[in-house]
Amino acid sequence: MSADATEDRILSVLEEDAQASYAEIAERAGVSKPTVRKYIEKLEGDGVIVGYSADIDPKKLSGRSIAFVGIEVESGRYVEATRELKNVDDIETLYSSSGDHTLMAEVRAPDGDAVGAIIADAILPIDGVTAAHPSFLQERLK
Repeated sequence: MSADATEDRILSVLEEDAQASYAEIAERAGVSKPTVRKYIEKLEGDGVIVGYSADIDPKKLSGRSIAFVGIEVESGRYVEATRELKNVDDIETLYSSSGDHTLMAEVRAPDGDAVGAIIADAILPIDGVTAAHPSFLQERLK
């Protein structure tokens, strides 16, 4: 059994259930608990695992809106703008993108108006940001 295959099985279990115990991961991945501990420590140390989170159904989230905001950034200002966007407290996660937008930001706020205010007050004023396009999550389907 290769190390890559073991990593893949452990990561697969964690993606399905980030709260699984080492014993559960070991059983489902077909390895020992010490092996799980070793691989998880390595994956965290290498930056492969960057955190653990809960999956949320936005429709059942009372008083909160979740939006993915596509952000356009001038290529000459990409590094500086990205650095500033990482410091915006209202941005939960920030991704580089090869799709329709340069960056994708996950923003959580009490409602759509608050998301709009975050975009207007914290995202668009950043030098190099030329546009921001929010898409509100409605319902988790899978």
